[in-house]
Amino acid sequence: MSDGKNRNNIKIGQEVEIVQKQDQRSGDLTNGFVKKILTKSSFHPHGIKVMLETGEVGRVKEIIEED
Repeated sequence: MSDGKNRNNIKIGQEVEIVQKQDQRSGDLTNGFVKKILTKSSFHPHGIKVMLETGEVGRVKEIIEED
């Protein structure tokens, strides 16, 4: 699994685990597929911000690699 700090690791349609703003303290992760990449810079120390197909927004913690 690669982390979500580099924008070029993240592709539209990819399965990822994100942490939403309200879950940052608890660390609860939300699983989903990337609809839109919201962070413009190529790197972010807390993870690239994305929108999932469900409309949820958060920072990528894990990229789920397909086999």
